[in-house]
Amino acid sequence: MSVPAGPSFSAAHRSYVKSLYRRILKNELDWVIRRDIWRQRAIEIRAKFDRNRNIADPRALALVLEQAEADLAKKLHPDPYKPPLFPEGTKWERNTPPKMFTKEEKEKAETYMRQFTGPFSDEWKEKAKAMGLSH
Repeated sequence: MSVPAGPSFSAAHRSYVKSLYRRILKNELDWVIRRDIWRQRAIEIRAKFDRNRNIADPRALALVLEQAEADLAKKLHPDPYKPPLFPEGTKWERNTPPKMFTKEEKEKAETYMRQFTGPFSDEWKEKAKAMGLSH
C-alpha cells in the first residue's frame, strides 16, 4: 500500500518541522518523568502533527506553525533537564585540564616571579641542585 503524496516542501521546511516536533517532545519529557505517561502525550503530539500534515496552503501552514511555537513558548518548563555533561549540566567543565602554556608565557611568568624572589633565587637553585633537592 502506498502512502498518499502530500505537498512538496523544501528540506529546510522539513528540518524545521522535525526540530519543532523534537522540541515539543523534549519539553513534555521535562514536565512528565514517567515514560508511560509521557508516551501517551507523545502519541497525542504526533496525532496533532499528522492532522496538519497535508496542509498545502503556505499561509495556513505558517499560521499552524506559529501557533505551535506559541504553545511551546507558553508551556516551556522553567527548569528543564540538562544532561550532566552538556553545557550548564551538573558536570559541565568539572575537572577541566589545566591550560598548556607556551614557552614564551612560561618565561614571562618566571621573569615576573623573579622580582618577588630576590637576587638570590638563582643562587638558591644552584645550591638546591647540588644538594639533590631539585628535579
